[in-house]
Order: sequence, then C-alpha cells, then structure tokens
Amino acid sequence: MAEVKLAAQVRTEFGKGAARRTRRANLVPAVVYGHGAEPVHVTLPGHELMMALKTANVLIGLEIDGKDALVIPKAVQRNPLKGDIEHVDLLTVKRGEKVNVEIAVHVEGDLAPGGNLLEYVQNTLLVEAEATHIPESVTVSVAGLDAGASVLAKDIPLPKGSVLAGDEDAVVLQVVAAQAEEPTADAEGEGAEA
Repeated sequence: MAEVKLAAQVRTEFGKGAARRTRRANLVPAVVYGHGAEPVHVTLPGHELMMALKTANVLIGLEIDGKDALVIPKAVQRNPLKGDIEHVDLLTVKRGEKVNVEIAVHVEGDLAPGGNLLEYVQNTLLVEAEATHIPESVTVSVAGLDAGASVLAKDIPLPKGSVLAGDEDAVVLQVVAAQAEEPTADAEGEGAEA
C-alpha cells in the first residue's frame, strides 16, 4: 500500500463558525489521536484528502509543525447532501504495529444455473494486519454455488500477513433461491380480457 503525504496545520479555532470558515477555504477539520497522546486538532487540504480517501484504509503520512506522523482514517463525516468531507478522525499508527480494519469483500465467478441470487450478509470483513500492509480488499469465488450455500468468514482466503479479527463463523455471503411471484387473480382476468 502506498503512503500518501499531506501537510497539516494545527487548528486553534473551534466551533461551528470556525469549521465553516475552514471548509470555505477548501480545508477539512480533523483530529489526530492514538498511543495515549493528547489529541491534536488540525486542518488538511480538502482536495488532496478527498483523493487519498478514495483508497480504502489509506496510510497517510502527515507533517504537523515539522513532525511526521503516520495515520489511518478511523471515521469520516460527510455532508449528507453534497457528499463533501466535513471532518476526519485519524488514528496514529507505528510501522510494524498491528491494527484492526474492515476490508471490502468482492466476489468473482458465476453461481450455479437456476436463477439463484447472491446475498451479501456483510460487505466487509474485520481483519488484523500490519499498519503499513493493510489489504484493500479480499476476493471470494462463488463459482458453482447453489441455493442454500453460504460462505463463512473463516472460508475466505486472506492476504499474507492478515488474520481474521472478527467472528470466524459469521456468514458473509449466502445463495438464496429466486422467488417466483404468483400472478394475482386481477392480473389473470386482465390478461384474458385483452
């Protein structure tokens, strides 16, 4: 995983008005915390942060007042209408440290014939990985699975260096039989009249 470098400025103003002024300047308010240190309130460049967050579990190298900090995004708050980033919580990590993160589950292959449907019970999987080697996603083959089949968390092959951190018996994917709808009496009568 590539590390994205961002320059952060320490924030001294707080509150709703200060946050609005920060956002108007195309900056995003953020807080950096972790490892027992006092939280540091910063502002980050809006566009660069948005581009960095397009990668799941991105590793960000921050420069705060001449000091370097390695962080991962823990929580991102977005504007519900525009989708703009309003605030970010960043967790400080160290190289070699293990962290728990959620990674996306992708599928490949075709189900067995018969019109079955694949249901995602969970879209993500909680794994423990080294902070500098967090996988972006895992891929599961569903080729040939028939109705009633399910894929458990422990059945999903994880990338090297990652271990399952959640419930290993949790159902991640399941195949359900397609339900055919019975035609209603009104619809049958309308078809006969036509």
